[in-house]
Amino acid sequence: MENQPIIETKPVNLPTCLDRPVTLRTLRKWSKANEKWAMLTCYDATTARWMADAGLPTMLVGDTAAEMILGYDSTIHAPLDFLITLTAAVKRGAPNVFVMGDMPFLSYQVDEPSAIQNAGRFLTEGNADAVKLEVDGKWVDRFAAICNAGIAAVAHLGSRPQQAKQTGGYTTAGRSANAANIIVKDAIAMEQAGASMLLLEAVPEEVSKAVIEATSIPVIGCGAGTCCHGQVVVMQDLAGLTKWQPSFAKPTANVGGELSAVAKTWMENVHGSTIGQHPYNMLEGESKKFQE
Repeated sequence: MENQPIIETKPVNLPTCLDRPVTLRTLRKWSKANEKWAMLTCYDATTARWMADAGLPTMLVGDTAAEMILGYDSTIHAPLDFLITLTAAVKRGAPNVFVMGDMPFLSYQVDEPSAIQNAGRFLTEGNADAVKLEVDGKWVDRFAAICNAGIAAVAHLGSRPQQAKQTGGYTTAGRSANAANIIVKDAIAMEQAGASMLLLEAVPEEVSKAVIEATSIPVIGCGAGTCCHGQVVVMQDLAGLTKWQPSFAKPTANVGGELSAVAKTWMENVHGSTIGQHPYNMLEGESKKFQE
């Protein structure tokens, strides 16, 4: 991987509540007070524990696991059972963090009963605090049905990676006045349908500001400008583990380089027979008997 420029971070006072569970009430309180909060993708208990130790209040078990964990080139290859299992693992690693499960491709599009059941599984089996669906105005009734079942649901608007096959790749959204107005209209409709939060991906900041002004629920941005209440990016991008990162998720560390260094050091130790003291010995007198 090519060396990536590392963005230096400055210390700031961070809102944190990890001595007790972070809930929707917590996020709404922060958002109304204009206290920005961070979210990162996470796919395993170990990473979740370390990020929770840093005070990260929210995590997304995204369908990006298809790319980051399984090695596919698209998010549509994330199996439902796989994501539910990962969501449960993340919650076990970070029990006080607000964990959002990503509903994968075809887990809610087929029909209303399966959509409700699959969303519910993220809560009952994955122990998620909320689920996220990539939607637009055509999905208001389906989205409302999930909310009416008592499930905290987040409407993902703007660029929707699960629809990338229809557009020939990932695209930005809301760049024209007409497209921007549609996103704002859809955001209002999703709040009225029961959305707990909104997530805007790859939209101009003017669109995000308009959505925030038109709605009363927390808005998470993913390449949607700094005005959003929360911000989410793929953890592997920030850690320098990917070959390419979007401009809004430049690396703040070189974890990829560190992992390569760990592997190189281990190879050198193995070749040089310097892997450490062997801790296992036969019982006293047994070695002599064994060799006779």
